[in-house]
Amino acid sequence: MGMRRFLGGCFAALGVAVFAFGAQAADAEVTDIRAGVHGLATRIVVDLDRPVTARVFTLTGPARLVVDLPEVGWRLPPEPLPAGIGVLSRLRYGLFKPGNSRVVVDLNQPARIHAAVALPAAGDYPNRLVIDLARSSGTDFLAQTSAGPMLIEAVEGKITRAEPEAQPEPVRSTPKPAVAKPIKAAAPAKPAVAEAPTVRQAGGNVKLASLRIPVKPDRAAGPKVRTVVIDPGHGGIDPGAIGLSGIYEKHITLAAAREIKARLEATGHYRVMLTRDRDIFIALRDRMEFARENKADLFVSLHADTIRDKGVRGLSVYTLSEKASDREAAELAERENKVDILAGVDLSNASAEVSDILIDLAQRETMNQSSKFANSLVDELTRSVKVLRNPHRFAGFVVLKSPDVPSVLIEMGFLSNPDDEKALRSPQHRRKFADAIAGAVGGYFRAVESASRP
Repeated sequence: MGMRRFLGGCFAALGVAVFAFGAQAADAEVTDIRAGVHGLATRIVVDLDRPVTARVFTLTGPARLVVDLPEVGWRLPPEPLPAGIGVLSRLRYGLFKPGNSRVVVDLNQPARIHAAVALPAAGDYPNRLVIDLARSSGTDFLAQTSAGPMLIEAVEGKITRAEPEAQPEPVRSTPKPAVAKPIKAAAPAKPAVAEAPTVRQAGGNVKLASLRIPVKPDRAAGPKVRTVVIDPGHGGIDPGAIGLSGIYEKHITLAAAREIKARLEATGHYRVMLTRDRDIFIALRDRMEFARENKADLFVSLHADTIRDKGVRGLSVYTLSEKASDREAAELAERENKVDILAGVDLSNASAEVSDILIDLAQRETMNQSSKFANSLVDELTRSVKVLRNPHRFAGFVVLKSPDVPSVLIEMGFLSNPDDEKALRSPQHRRKFADAIAGAVGGYFRAVESASRP
């Protein structure tokens, strides 16, 4: 099946609404995405069940074409997505943020938007967005990118062509609106905290207001309800790894996260939150910050990898190390850390100086706690599922870099291995996996509470 979503039966078994993740909010559905070479142009066609207004633009580093749509549903046929056609290297699609779906076309060389038009439904043809790309020089590509988006305002029954998007006049003395976070959830009452320290460095002092230093709680308040954040890897326009059968990692991780959430909540001891509960793109640092903002006591990120050797199978658990434990771990971390750029925004180096200071001050104890939890996970999971040799590994994943939330990343298996892929698609396997996670979480917190007793 390649780069298209797998047969509906497999996704139905996952319990994930793959094709209609935006069904309640979406007024339109994309029914196909096609590509072909027409003369000197590479033509991309997006079929829809009704007209929509679209924004088209190009991005550099790497060269990409982006088609922004309102939030739509996806009802594409179960066959491979276009790849290796003309200037099109590959494409992907998904929900970029609430209200905004996106198609991203990776280009194998610079190309300019030669034409972009919305065609109304006629006869057997549905509503279509048609974009022709022509090879161009790097200079022309940069000039087009700098010019900004073009708007195709679809009108029922009329052919409309893309026009440069009007730029709003600058408004002076008007404060910049706050940028909405991709996920928001009600936070519990804030625990008492000590005054954050000030670090002296060249050029002035830095107030580390974001470093939480919990004060020992009043034990008379009763048992603490622990907050656990589960992070289903990838999502939206970032599908992650592709399984042998064509299944996407982003759907595997979401199905597993929902199972773990249900299992933990059933104990009554945990407040469990997901960084995403639908097929939407979320930047890596936003996942980490979501856990911090919600005062998480544990953060668990879920993934499923692929590898050239299809005979390799088994689960592994990663904790933070700025120097990966081996070359394979380093390559895996590099792949995962690059996914932010898929959406056109690279956040991997944001606030580097402050991040370094926070890690220097607080990371050691957090890393120790992360390792203790990882060891507990390995003990529990080894009894239930296949694990790799030396399953506790180390890498520099962005999502593990929270300075004050113990964090692990679980590679649940290899989608390139037929046995692992079959297991990861199985509800019975996911239940065993979730039970093992719940056992490890309980053991970890019991150890924490025992160590804190006077």
